[in-house]
Amino acid sequence: MPAKSKAQQKAAGAALSAKRGDTRKSELKGASKGMYESMSEKQLEDFAETKRKGLPEKKKSKD
Repeated sequence: MPAKSKAQQKAAGAALSAKRGDTRKSELKGASKGMYESMSEKQLEDFAETKRKGLPEKKKSKD
């Protein structure tokens, strides 16, 4: 599943880095911390590898 926004893609990249041991889990904040705990490495790869061109900065929320 591709990321829906640049922010989501960046958070997935940070979580993936921690999952692989490149950064510390304690350095994660917000969405990336939640992604680290709830998603598999494969799911994080799918989000993180999304091309950023054409993505909005943030996902629009549904009211």
